[in-house]
Amino acid sequence: MASAAAPAVPTLAPPLEQLQHLAGELRLLLPGVRVGEAQETTKEFNPETFWRRLNEAAVRVSREATTLTEVFSRLPLPPPSSQETQRLCEQVHAAIKAIIAIYYLLPKDQGITLRKLVRSAILDIVDGMAQLVEVLYITPAQSPENSDLISCNNVWVACQQVPQIPRDNKAAALLMLTKSVDLVKDAHEEMERAVEECDPYHGLLNDVEENNSDSHGNEQDDVLGCPNNQDSYWSEEDQELIIPCLALVRASKACLKKIRMAVAENGNKDQVAQLDDIVDISDEISPSVDDLALSIYPPMCYLTVRINAAKLVSVLKKALEITKASHVTPQPEHSWISLLINAIDHCMNRIKELTQNELEL
Repeated sequence: MASAAAPAVPTLAPPLEQLQHLAGELRLLLPGVRVGEAQETTKEFNPETFWRRLNEAAVRVSREATTLTEVFSRLPLPPPSSQETQRLCEQVHAAIKAIIAIYYLLPKDQGITLRKLVRSAILDIVDGMAQLVEVLYITPAQSPENSDLISCNNVWVACQQVPQIPRDNKAAALLMLTKSVDLVKDAHEEMERAVEECDPYHGLLNDVEENNSDSHGNEQDDVLGCPNNQDSYWSEEDQELIIPCLALVRASKACLKKIRMAVAENGNKDQVAQLDDIVDISDEISPSVDDLALSIYPPMCYLTVRINAAKLVSVLKKALEITKASHVTPQPEHSWISLLINAIDHCMNRIKELTQNELEL
């Protein structure tokens, strides 16, 4: 009697095809992390256990990234077999899935701001690993570009950042507020520098004019969309309007600094919802400052300046109101909020005065 035929062994794809497939699988994990909710559980959350496991998972991902890189970058040795590649890809995929699963164990009641920071770290790790895998299968191992791309890859940097993540929502809120302060500070310094030099485009238009004059004689109308005329500079009226705009940005910086100080001195890490509300509205200040800063560059549209200033004022007042109503500003310490609101109103009133004629045209 004839013996039964042995089951066919599935043929493994070539190593580089397996890497390409792995990169695609890792990319598919990103949308789920961006919108994923915390896992429902009846177990009491243990912060110490969570952070220990998250750190261990990051170390594992970093280790798997190093192993994969060493195997596929070794020269002049041949590339790994299909079987070895399958094992390596499975280990990488398992390590990534494991750190994502740990992130899902962080409950919402620990704070939305904290969850956002952890989620951002996990996204950086998954994206960094996907980029690394793509480099390994797209760029020939013997090329100098391969070494450069691998050395610059951020998967190891992202893994090293995990132990630096704030451990509670108050620390997370302070980190985000500090970032907002720095962004507004940079915008304010950029505006001041342009005004002091009376050169909003920092000499760029002069360079364009000179190059254009050398190559095209007297044709100096518009080069690369940059007007080489009085529209490139501020009129006296423009400069007068810039003064309260700068003052408003300065007030924005002061608001964020005072809010950050209030959170640092009086914030309670267990009042997660109030801290999240303060961070959420404070996050809107920097983009609003940027909108106002961009609108003061010539040629200025006074209506746009007025609208953007009004939007910034609205955000600032809301941020101050939310802060005032929270636990970070005890009753006797409200006076600084009133002073800032008065300063903001003064700036806005001056902007309205200087733009009123434009509205009446």
